[in-house]
Amino acid sequence: MNDQNIMIQLKRFLLVEQCPASWKGLDLYLFRDDDVVFYVGQSFLAFARVWEHLINGFKGHSIIGRFVWCNWPKSMNFTIELSSSQSGQFDAVSNELNASERLLIQRWSPCFNISQNSQPTPLPNSYLPPNAPFRRRRGLNMLIHEAERAVKADDTKRWLENLE
Repeated sequence: MNDQNIMIQLKRFLLVEQCPASWKGLDLYLFRDDDVVFYVGQSFLAFARVWEHLINGFKGHSIIGRFVWCNWPKSMNFTIELSSSQSGQFDAVSNELNASERLLIQRWSPCFNISQNSQPTPLPNSYLPPNAPFRRRRGLNMLIHEAERAVKADDTKRWLENLE
């Protein structure tokens, strides 16, 4: 049983080039901010599927990926949550992957999950919809560099606060 649950800011996720061994059993994922879940999905390797969404967002092939890039740099602070359908929280649905995903969709009513979601949460007004034009049409490498600078700034600020 894998009760591990990973919560990582998107800007930090972008700096993880290879799936850590301890994340390989994680098959469910969420894109969220502090208040709203935007999307819930499943894949046998959630880490890789999140990357697919991000890459395909540039081409318009992933609604959540496109949403992330339309809202960049604000979306840098979104949280990526990875979990396992084999964890205790999904015992009620016999830890079956499809049923676990359905349970998360019912629990969170994500904005962009249409199937199995009778009342998707409205997209907060503070965000642009995924069909909005990109604010910055840059390549993935440039956005990763921006994320890296933001992570370094956060870490420096935290380090300085600990000195006080």
